[in-house]
Amino acid sequence: MKRRVFVARMAGLAAMGMMGDQLWAQASGWRLAPTPIRVYKSSTCGCCKAWVEHLQANGFSPVVHDQEEMDKLKDTLGVPSAVRSCHTAQLNGYLIEGHVPASDIRRLLAERPKIAGLAVPGMPPLTPGMAPEGVKPQDFEVVAFQVDGQTKTFASH
Repeated sequence: MKRRVFVARMAGLAAMGMMGDQLWAQASGWRLAPTPIRVYKSSTCGCCKAWVEHLQANGFSPVVHDQEEMDKLKDTLGVPSAVRSCHTAQLNGYLIEGHVPASDIRRLLAERPKIAGLAVPGMPPLTPGMAPEGVKPQDFEVVAFQVDGQTKTFASH
């Protein structure tokens, strides 16, 4: 094998290694297993169900727990009052509060910042799970939060 061919192949392998699991899977035709996420929600909440469907459609595998005492659960998990919404999720050591888009959760997992989690406080009307069918989620912010209540903007939509 010529040196140029060898170097080119090694460079290609190195590039594949830096692409990350998702890109490698797309390039090779393989599919990764859905990412598990634990979701706590009220059994009667329609927007929570719609957010779970958003997660499923975007490569997550939600394990749903119907929980009627959400404030007590949020207190136990350490979700600050100012960022609370209708449902809470956990994955890989992070908390996800409210209608956070799956794309922002993927970014969180890729970047691994030192935060407690992400939140879309309250229930903005044009978020995943809240937006009417066919309407693109828009006009809201996702905040990164700490357990002590400190927040900073993570994404604007």
